Amino acid sequence: MRYRILVVDDEACIRESTGRLLAASGYEVVTAENGFDALLELKKMIPDVIISDLNMPQMSGFEFLSVVRRRFPEVSVIAISGAYSSGDHVPGGIIADAFYAKGHHRPDELMRMIAELIRTKASRVESHHQKPAPVWIPRNGKDSKGVPFIVVTCTQCLRSFPLSVLREDVQEIQETTCLFCANQVRYIIDFSVAVFSPKVVAAVVDGRQSEITNAP
Repeated sequence: MRYRILVVDDEACIRESTGRLLAASGYEVVTAENGFDALLELKKMIPDVIISDLNMPQMSGFEFLSVVRRRFPEVSVIAISGAYSSGDHVPGGIIADAFYAKGHHRPDELMRMIAELIRTKASRVESHHQKPAPVWIPRNGKDSKGVPFIVVTCTQCLRSFPLSVLREDVQEIQETTCLFCANQVRYIIDFSVAVFSPKVVAAVVDGRQSEITNAP
């Protein structure tokens, strides 16, 4: 049995180099350019592991991973980014089982993460079902009084309602009570547009695939 990996990254060089590395290790690899393309691929097949960049156009990796957790809780996820040097620096709203820092870790560390997630899949799926993923909400601007607001859609009754916010830069999961059914809605105001991820290029050093982070 060949395990299937979905690689999601807007940089073609990362998709191709990561795909070659995984294929050489015996994995079946599918790639997608962004979150929307990845959701289309998920209609065709369900991978064992998803590897997703965080800083992508159209649908960011932050939002994509939250959708994956709600719709496909059986799938393990690795978030990758060059914007954070380690998992300790990643904001709390990112829904992932592991984090790989582009340009900071060796490729064999990524392979180790994948193998560990596959090995421990059964116990992880149970924990995924216990706590729902938050909804990622774009900034909606300001009301007639100049107060910033967002529009929240309840995950239970699917009704939407406006919510005033005092701070838009909170990079953590927040909660509010639905105005209609009193369900607790977990949400995050999308800060992904403010996240800068340095360009990463693939290189071969001493016969091994590696990544090099370029200065902007």
